[in-house]
Amino acid sequence: MSQAFIAILMGSDSDLPIMKASLAVLRSLEVSFEVKISSAHRTPSYTHDYVVDADKRGAVAFICAAGMAAHLAGAVAAATTKPVIGVPIESSLDGLDALLSTVQMPGGIPVATVAIGKAGAKNAAYLAAQIMAVADAELATRIIADRAASCAAVIEKDQALQEMLKNGEV
Repeated sequence: MSQAFIAILMGSDSDLPIMKASLAVLRSLEVSFEVKISSAHRTPSYTHDYVVDADKRGAVAFICAAGMAAHLAGAVAAATTKPVIGVPIESSLDGLDALLSTVQMPGGIPVATVAIGKAGAKNAAYLAAQIMAVADAELATRIIADRAASCAAVIEKDQALQEMLKNGEV
């Protein structure tokens, strides 16, 4: 088995602008990843073959982004026992169709489902990294540092707000 990585699948290239948030998080945490465009409906054999191969090569978790019927995460979950995280993409019905298609999986074929859109893409990457960090203490330390930096940024923004309020700027 080669180096552990996160496998990211998108149902369409139109999902890339949203999924760039996942890539940025994984890069910032120094997590290896692969990205593929693969459709549960248009390329089912290609999708299945990639998942089986990635599983054998060390994929720790799969992140799947899709809109509309959003069956990609379910198709991937059917082909692996590794964790699958679904990112619903807003393409119609404000993404509610994709959310429901992703979250409503039959018992025994779980898909962890995050928020619709960019926040979901970020959280999918964080969740995948946290799964990987169970067996990687150095990654766990990087995740803890990332959380601390996020906390510090919020406190800094509050301090700036308090200063503006004190000066009557807001």
